[in-house]
Amino acid sequence: MQLKSLVRKNRSYRRFYGNERIRAATLKGLVDIARLCASSANLQPLKYRLSSGAVTNEKIFPCLKWAGYLKDWDGPSGDEKPPAYIIILGDTRISKSFGYDAGIAAQSILLGAVEKGLGGCIIGSVDRKALAKALEIPGYLEILLVIAIGRPAEKVVIEKPGRGGDIRYWRDKKGVHHVPKRQLKDIIITPRMS
Repeated sequence: MQLKSLVRKNRSYRRFYGNERIRAATLKGLVDIARLCASSANLQPLKYRLSSGAVTNEKIFPCLKWAGYLKDWDGPSGDEKPPAYIIILGDTRISKSFGYDAGIAAQSILLGAVEKGLGGCIIGSVDRKALAKALEIPGYLEILLVIAIGRPAEKVVIEKPGRGGDIRYWRDKKGVHHVPKRQLKDIIITPRMS
């Protein structure tokens, strides 16, 4: 699959076929992709906590907020919960700030997931204190992002922005998730020729 196709298919999926297990080897393979990515000053301060077991997944799930624009939805339930997670951590013994490293790693992990027929969601709205306690994450590891991983159980489509440039995502009556994206002509700034 070409890169643009991978990016188009890489949406923020929030409902999964939760009964389909994701093997630890698959998660390790995705982290191996992230390991090869660029890192500020090549410090490589990121660490990863993997989970593909029901017991640990149930500790992670309540620490996450799923979709800020969907006010009447608390996240996936029952069989639609993600079967796996990758938690991106910053090792403060290596660096006190992590710049863009976590974003680069997260996008690379998700592109790797899409290539394998999976999908996911980068979650930044996390109760970090509760998650660190639940998983006994040492204090020197800062929780940066959580990535939910699984085979998507929802359709996500890209739309033009709504009236007045509205970019809020929404779901229709059939459960299709609509994500407005600004048009190319609206994001490239071209200086006026004199």
